[in-house]
Amino acid sequence: MMKSVLIANRGEIACRVIKTARRMGIRTVAVYSDADADALHVRMADEAVRIGPAPTRESYLVGEKIIAAAKQTGAEAIHPGYGFLSENAGFAQAVMDAGLIWVGPLPKSIMAMGLKDAAKKLMAEAGVPVTPGYMGENQDPAFLKAEADKIGYPVLIKAVAGGGGKGMRLVEKADDFLDGLTSCQREAAASFGNDHVLIEKYILSPRHIEVQVFGDSHGNVVHLFERDCSLQRRHQKVVEEAPAPGMDEATRAELCAAAVRAAKAVDYRGAGTIEFIADGSEGLRADRIWFMEMNTRLQVEHPVTEEITGVDLVEWQLRVASGEPLPKRQDELSITGWAMEVRLYAEDPTKGFLPSIGKLDVFDYPDHLVRVDTGVEEGAEISPHYDPMIAKLIVHADTREEAIADLRYALDDGECGPLITNAGFLHRLLGDEQFAAGTVDTGLIGRKLDELTARPDPSIEGLQAAAATLIGRGGQGPWAAAGGLRLNAGPRRTMRLSDQHGRDYQVELAGLSNTAPQRQAVLNEGGERFVLRPWRAVGGADGGVGSGSILAPMPGKVIAVEVAAGDTVTKGQKLLTLEAMKMEHTLTAPFDGVVEEVNCTAGDQVQVEALLAKIASE
Repeated sequence: MMKSVLIANRGEIACRVIKTARRMGIRTVAVYSDADADALHVRMADEAVRIGPAPTRESYLVGEKIIAAAKQTGAEAIHPGYGFLSENAGFAQAVMDAGLIWVGPLPKSIMAMGLKDAAKKLMAEAGVPVTPGYMGENQDPAFLKAEADKIGYPVLIKAVAGGGGKGMRLVEKADDFLDGLTSCQREAAASFGNDHVLIEKYILSPRHIEVQVFGDSHGNVVHLFERDCSLQRRHQKVVEEAPAPGMDEATRAELCAAAVRAAKAVDYRGAGTIEFIADGSEGLRADRIWFMEMNTRLQVEHPVTEEITGVDLVEWQLRVASGEPLPKRQDELSITGWAMEVRLYAEDPTKGFLPSIGKLDVFDYPDHLVRVDTGVEEGAEISPHYDPMIAKLIVHADTREEAIADLRYALDDGECGPLITNAGFLHRLLGDEQFAAGTVDTGLIGRKLDELTARPDPSIEGLQAAAATLIGRGGQGPWAAAGGLRLNAGPRRTMRLSDQHGRDYQVELAGLSNTAPQRQAVLNEGGERFVLRPWRAVGGADGGVGSGSILAPMPGKVIAVEVAAGDTVTKGQKLLTLEAMKMEHTLTAPFDGVVEEVNCTAGDQVQVEALLAKIASE
């Protein structure tokens, strides 16, 4: 068994690996950028090495610096986590060439599965069913459109080197194909340095089912059953669960056997995931499930598999990388209960899920009920440089119904702030009737986005409790005394409150004064966190959009400007595209009007709330 390991990652996954390594008596080394100098993973590790400035291309993506850090600290192995360099075959080979242990699959396996088109051809040869599509070398736009026309719309354009929901576009009709292709290629080139794409048939009632596989250097490969990751937004997973609802034993056996064949076809070692797309229109059937891609690393959602199998997948990774055989045979693995995970993000669902950057003053979830995998703690900063995930919340229960109830309770009982989070969105999503019935597909969130992201008002009872709390905190003073006398009626007073979004509420309280101290009351209802204060004037919550000012919602790079001063625009028309947090964000016209000014050009780096353009109403 290795004695030390460097984790070539940050945040939640770095902390996750450190916990298991520590339990196994393995010394850990962290790496960090300037933005992460005080991060939790840095403090948890036995040793830490600075590897550069905040931008990932100057720190976490520089393999030479990471290998040098391992050499400097005497680390025997490198664990890549997920993302960053985890599926980079060149980095894996460089680690091995440096005489270090690579905690992951062989570079040849990563290469075989790294390009989606080549991987599909390989899987077809191995007897694994694949979706219809075009996976050739011809990247001429006219040719690709002709192929899409032959396949039949809707189609999915996917970067062959893509992953994590990036470099992917759904095209529903022929007229939109070329625009979707251009956008997909641009994002693919920026994210992966490769703008080649493939075209595949888009399944109308798709479910995302994936199988956890594990191989060792002794020729053994097992599966650890399936996960359902169908609840997605913009192709990124939101809720994951295991097992998959509606999966019968016969279908499970065929699906998992196909996943094992896929892993064996590339001599797979370590943790990997075979992702399938299923047509769920007639339930889960083996003849309507097709190979989509393989992730040659540990998945973000691996905890749900750990919960139903009782296996520590990180421990298996470290043991297999040390040359040991798999700790269990296939017949020793079984499913117990039901597990479910949600990703808690610092983001505002009512504003297109824009990241909410800043300090995390409160972070407290009921750990007796929910497993919290996180890379932050109270007092930490959610940085604009990296993914704004705060934590993964995972529950394990006897039944799916109990798992849903436990997770909704945890979201409602936990506190996280003052940053705006997606907790209320997750709470509503878990309470959706279609989700509760298990009849989900990847389009559910998109279809119900308005109701899932609508910002609810706090209840009357909650407002009354908040007002009473505010008054009670005043101690001695006029607000602590009884309130207004009314002839032939009991005393009654009203209090005006405002929340952190600038919304006002009138609260009627019998027997209490309407004068309150300048404090705040925090109310959690349905996963939403309301910060209530005695009323004060608050600026418009739209950040100036109502006036026609188009402001940058976060720091980023302008990658496309679609209009010029003097242009006439209609409500919802694309004005410009901003790249931030590794994603493209489209800014649109808030109403019909004329472009009064444009203050940026493609390539500009802009700060949050920078005035990018202004629209004058007709």
